[in-house]
Amino acid sequence: MFSFLFGDKTRMVEAADALPGRPEPMPGVNDRHAVLGTSLRVPPAGAEVAVFGLGCFWGAERVFWKLPGVLSTSVGYAGGFTRNPTYNEVCSGKTGHNEVVRVFFDPAQITYAELVRTFFQSHDPTQGMRQGHDVGTQYRSMIVATSEAQRATAQQLLEAYQKALTEAGHVDPITTEVLRRDSGSEWYFLGEDYHQQYLHKNPGGYCGIGGTGVSCPVGLGA
Repeated sequence: MFSFLFGDKTRMVEAADALPGRPEPMPGVNDRHAVLGTSLRVPPAGAEVAVFGLGCFWGAERVFWKLPGVLSTSVGYAGGFTRNPTYNEVCSGKTGHNEVVRVFFDPAQITYAELVRTFFQSHDPTQGMRQGHDVGTQYRSMIVATSEAQRATAQQLLEAYQKALTEAGHVDPITTEVLRRDSGSEWYFLGEDYHQQYLHKNPGGYCGIGGTGVSCPVGLGA
């Protein structure tokens, strides 16, 4: 859709052409959340894990850490092929990864459906391989479900939100990917330390997050 204007930045790399990466995880990342004081790596007992890509992860992470019931957030890379990529590698378009936010949440305080609604209402999920002025495969709209129940809820809300957007006059269809991944397997790669809670550390920093103005229907999912 945008290849004429932006070239290969909006084309997904093939697995055979992706950068190989490395076995070592990102070095030098502080384990403590700069706002919540909780671990970025290990979810508390009873917590569930959710992962969302909705454009530049600086502003996206702040959206989620402010929600009651969210225990911790971190930013990183998912949805691609390269193991333990760097930010520069992801920006090259040669890893296939997306900029994402990983959320540890207490399901007794906030439901997964409420997180998905926040996701849809915080960006424009119809823009393909970009979000606003941020262009490239790393900015595509994505939900990574860590259980079959999450996948079903995400798909249900996607369909409901598509209906709401259409009724509000939006012509373009939702392009959000809904992926299913095991929370215990290696597919989420923590980003560099300076990206973690970036807008807390840099209050005047860039935030490209913005929604469509259409509410995601309530009363669905769990």
